[in-house]
Amino acid sequence: MKKLTDCELKNIRGGFTVWTFLGISALGVFLSGIIDGFVHPKSCGGDTQ
Repeated sequence: MKKLTDCELKNIRGGFTVWTFLGISALGVFLSGIIDGFVHPKSCGGDTQ
């Protein structure tokens, strides 16, 4: 097995990054908001009941 240098370790690309996690989370929140809007619609009038 080859031991990698610090420079080689820093140049490794790929995997699951924080930005990927944030993007998937934001998409999930957005889609759940759309689904919630269809399932529990709110009226646009001034009715407070």
